[in-house]
Parts: sequence; structure tokens; C-alpha cells
Amino acid sequence: MGSIINAEKISKSYTGRMLLKEASFSLQEGEKVGIVGINGTGKSTLLRILAGEEEADEGEIIKKKQLVISYLPQTPVFDPEMDVLSAVRQKALDHQNTAAASSPGDVEASARALLGRFGIFDLQQKMGQMSGGQRKRAALVSVLLAPCDVLILDEPTNHLDIPMVEWLEDYLRNFTGSMIMITHDRYFLDAVTNRIVEVSRGALYSYETNYFGYLQLKEQRMEYEKAAERKRQSILRKEIAWMQRGARARSTKQKAHIQRYEALRDQEAPVSARQLAMGSIATRMGNSTIELSNITKSYGDRVVIRDFSYHFQKEDRIGIIGTNGAGKTTLMNILTGQLAPDQGEVTIGSTIKIGYYAQEISNRKEDGLSYMDPNLRVIDYIKNTAEYVRTDDGLISASAMLEEFLFPPEEQYAKIEVLSGGEKRRLNLLRVLMEAPNVLILDEPTNDLDTETLAVLEDFLDRFRGIVIVVSHDRYFLDRIVGRIFAFSSDGTLKGYEGGYTDYARKAQKEGLSVSGDLTGGFSGKGSSSPKDSKETWTHQKKLKFTYQEQKDYEVIEQEIAALEEKLEELEQKMVEKASDYGALASLQKEKEEAEERLEGKMERWEYLEDLKLKIDTQ
Repeated sequence: MGSIINAEKISKSYTGRMLLKEASFSLQEGEKVGIVGINGTGKSTLLRILAGEEEADEGEIIKKKQLVISYLPQTPVFDPEMDVLSAVRQKALDHQNTAAASSPGDVEASARALLGRFGIFDLQQKMGQMSGGQRKRAALVSVLLAPCDVLILDEPTNHLDIPMVEWLEDYLRNFTGSMIMITHDRYFLDAVTNRIVEVSRGALYSYETNYFGYLQLKEQRMEYEKAAERKRQSILRKEIAWMQRGARARSTKQKAHIQRYEALRDQEAPVSARQLAMGSIATRMGNSTIELSNITKSYGDRVVIRDFSYHFQKEDRIGIIGTNGAGKTTLMNILTGQLAPDQGEVTIGSTIKIGYYAQEISNRKEDGLSYMDPNLRVIDYIKNTAEYVRTDDGLISASAMLEEFLFPPEEQYAKIEVLSGGEKRRLNLLRVLMEAPNVLILDEPTNDLDTETLAVLEDFLDRFRGIVIVVSHDRYFLDRIVGRIFAFSSDGTLKGYEGGYTDYARKAQKEGLSVSGDLTGGFSGKGSSSPKDSKETWTHQKKLKFTYQEQKDYEVIEQEIAALEEKLEELEQKMVEKASDYGALASLQKEKEEAEERLEGKMERWEYLEDLKLKIDTQ
């Protein structure tokens, strides 16, 4: 395999925030790389730079000659006056950018077929009349139509239903070129990629594995960094003590030792990625919850919800699935009171307080709950909902909650318009939680949220004392969170299945329903994983202690280091005196290098013994 894209020491800042700092990246032929990291750290910026859509402030991008890249941006832009088919066909031809491109006729035939697969059938509709989700699917079609060497995809699974996600998963697994991708879908990421690159604090960390392998390796890296920092602190404490008594013990402090002390002192400690720490936020719920009695809703001759009844129980965890346009959002709008059913009754208890997390964020006031004023400051957006919220940890201010949600004080007074898509979604999630609801309705909550935030959201939902209703295409999220699935059928009926998505899929297959995708290796629904036998996790740990030689070395090693440092000082002084005698200078230089090598070995031994002593003292 050869390298086809090389990014050398690239740096990029945006609105005063350093996103990438001398970061390097390479892509090999046939590699399929997943990019992960907290929202706002520069993942999409990295993709735009690699795709040639944006320039780095510093550094160099080297690409293989005649390399053809097909790029799917996070938010595609089309001419609003073009019809769907023309816009997709034109985008596909633009993506190809090669003399060996397919003919326009072939592209149009393929476009019709793929658009249908992704749920777009009105090919004469104007792009300006389509929803954001429809435009994203149309852009994905245009990218897949273009023959290329490298696919660069920013959140390709957003706005896809589960059958579409599973089709795309199979397509990308069989794609013979290289790929760089950002996605929140962890099953998808695990199935498609063979390398994970994490963007963190301006640096890139590469892991030669898929997503779940990355989680294990990252944990090892974090533990290594913590251990290295503990060792540094241990040595630094010893160095400080050495420096303090050195003035009394010797007439001069050794230059090399002082330099080592200063290097240790000035070394930056590893910064642990801040995690969202959401305590339970909910209003008390009475005995009456939400009850749907024989509700039906139609649009023209099409029945989207047919005679559906369900009485929500306290702390229910419900997942709603179905193809795009099946009626999922309609059901959510009925639950929130934004839409009335044609038939049937919706009964909502007097203590019920619903928090609705909308699928899309809008900058138009008429869009109601999804409206987010781009000119509003981050902190004002939250304060407009509540200045304080009561959690398990007590009363917490809006500013403090923003910090928990990774918006430090210096960013809280920035305008919303400068936030990334994922940061806006995270901010909107905080707004919903600040309302202290006891019923959470989450419409596609995983779109644009990073995997770390999703993991914390999942932990929060575990502790949430209320009802959770989720519309999602994210199979991992459904497996992790819900205990019951309601699946839409083509005639508008909803059928219930106990468990998460994997349980639903297995049962649906047994019933003869068409469910695609690999169903192995998933969770079996909320709380269904079996505990390990205690023998599997039990280990016997011997009590640490010095060996005879280690104890002997520990007692004399400081004196040996001091002697070597004094020898180095003497050699350096002699080299100054013999500066004009090249023969003597060469001999002294060799002797100095040998002494430095012995000193380095002694210092490494000292570090090991100090670390071991710390463990012995603290066990």
C-alpha cells in the first residue's frame, strides 16, 4: 500500500480557537478511516482541508497525482431553483472531475435508482423546497454516483432510516477505494472502518483498529499518560528535595541536574478530556402519565398512524422506528400537542412536563421549538430557559451547566452563529434539560453529536427519573437505551417488541419481515447483558516490595548520580580550557558522551525505583 494523501504539520484556527496544531495525517490506499472527537475540536475542518475545500493556516497537503476525491459536506449547498434530478446529476458530474467520467445519460439513470433507494421520488421538486434531511440524502447520492479514489464523508448516516444505513454500510464495506469519514453511528463506524483517528486538543491520535478496538486502545493510552504523569510528579518531588538540600550539600548545583529539574517542572501535564457530568434533572411525576387511545392520523388518503393505543408507564424507555416518512415525527408532534389526531384521544397527566429535542435546528422563528437565534449569545440562549436548575448535586446556574456541557466561560459570551453544528445540537440538548422535564422526547438525538457526548447522554438517561421516548435510526443507541420498540408498518399500524433494536430485528426476521444488517454483537436491550462469573474478573495481587538489589541500588543511586554530574561539570570546564587543542577536545568530547550515557542510565534506574517506591508506600 502506498500513501495517497499526506498532511504535514497542518495548523488551523477559527474565531480565535486553535483547532489543529502542527497535526499530521496520512491516508494509505485501501484504508477506511473514521474520525472521532468532541464536537468543535476540528473534525469537519480537517475533512474540508483534506478535500481541498479549505486551506490550512500552516503546513502542507501532498496528494497523489490525478487523485479523484468525492466529498460529502456536513451541510450540502444546492441551487434552490434546480430540480432534484438535475441538481444531483450536476453535482455527480462535478465530483468526477476526470476525463474518464461516466456519460450524463448513465449518471441520470443511476441517479434515479439511488434517489429512490434513499426515499426521494419527486425528482422534479425544487431543491429549495426540500427539508435539510432530504438535501443531505440527495448530496449523498451525488457523491456515491461519482467514480473516485477517495470518499470523504461528513456524517453520511444523518437523516437515513435504518434500512438505508444498513445498505450504505454494505456499500462502503465493499468499496475498493479509500475513505475518510465522520459519523456518530458506532455500529456503522465499527463495521466500516479499519483505522480510527481521534482529534483532541489540536493533535491527531491514530489507532489501527475499528471503533470498539479504538475504545480499548484509547483507555490504555489514557492510563499510560496518567501513569507517566504520576511518575513525573514523583520524580519532580524528589528533584525539588534534591535541589533544596543541594545548596547545603555542595558548593554549586550541577548545571545538567538544574536543567533536568526545570524541564520536568515546565512539562505540561496531560489534560483529561472534560466529560459531561449530567446529574438527574427532572420534575416530580404524579400517577397520571400519557395515554394514547385509538389515535389515527391521515394526510389525504394516506393513513400514517392507524388506531394506536398505549399507556406510558413511569420510567418507560420507548424507541420508535420506521422508514423516512412513515409517521414518526407526526407521532412526536401529537405527543407534544403540536398536532391533533384525526380520531382518538390523547390524555396527559397534570404533572407531566415534556421536554422536546427536535431533529433539526432552525434560525427561523416560525419553526417554534427548533428555533435558535444565531445572533443570541450562548449564555443568553440558556438563561432564556432557566437561570438555575435543580439537580442531584443541588441548585446549579446556567453558566455552571454550560461549563459541564463543555462551553467554558470564555465561550459562553460568543454568538451562536460561530458554533459548529454539533455544538449547536449539544447546546439545544442543554436547553431541553434546563426545562427539567419528566418526559423526554428525543427526535433523532444522535445526529451531529460526537460519540463521547452520546456516551454521557446514555449514562444520563440511565439515571433520568422519567419517561424517555426516542425516534432514532442509530441501532447502537436503541440497543443501549430502550426497553421496548414500536415499529411502523406501511399501513400506519405500530407493533410493539420488547428489548432493543437487535431484539426487534431478530423477532421481525422470525415473523418473516424484511430486516437487513448484521445482527451479531449488539446489546440485547436495556439491562440485558449478563454479568461475568466472578472467577473471570478475580485476580490475586502479590504485595509489592524491593528486591535485595533494588534496595541496595535505591540507597546509593543519588550519590552515583551526583558523582556523574560533578564529573560532567569537570569535563565541560576542561573542554573550555582545551578549546584550541582539537586532539584533546575530541578525547574529552568522547569521555563526556560516555559519562552522559551512564548518567542517563542511572536516571532511568532512579525513575523506576522512585515509581516502585511510590507504589510500595501507597499500596
